[in-house]
Amino acid sequence: MKQLRLGVLAGLFAAAGVLSWGGARLWDSLGTLPSVPLAASIVLAVIAVILLATALSIRTRLRAQRERRPGAKGVEPLMAARAVVFGQASALVTALVAGMYGGTGVFLLGFLDVPPRRDQAIYAGAAVVAGIGVIAAAFFLERVCRLPEDSDENHDGTGTATA
Repeated sequence: MKQLRLGVLAGLFAAAGVLSWGGARLWDSLGTLPSVPLAASIVLAVIAVILLATALSIRTRLRAQRERRPGAKGVEPLMAARAVVFGQASALVTALVAGMYGGTGVFLLGFLDVPPRRDQAIYAGAAVVAGIGVIAAAFFLERVCRLPEDSDENHDGTGTATA
């Protein structure tokens, strides 16, 4: 399984931001720009919390398993793989969504003297911040679920053990 790359996420964020900024300029010249929903930042924050809770749960279970605590519930490899895929998919989609709201927010910065537009810029900024939280939680989850390196296992040269 390939690891997340910050460069890919930054590229997606930048591309979506530029397209969104251009789209916002065009849409505003033709009519009224659609509003940025407050729920966007809330949904992204909830996803970040779910990813973080999943990572902390898996980390606790792995630690208990490593320390051979009696009654420790192990982590099934398939469950860990599913968690990593969920985190990676969330990070990729969030990079696009946060870029979209970031581009719209940059466009709205020129209209901060208009109260409704200022509110929209704040909502867009909050969505970008929550998106950064999702990406950070996804990287943490991926780090928690990474296979330990042993001399007995095959390695692909990237520092990640392969089966």
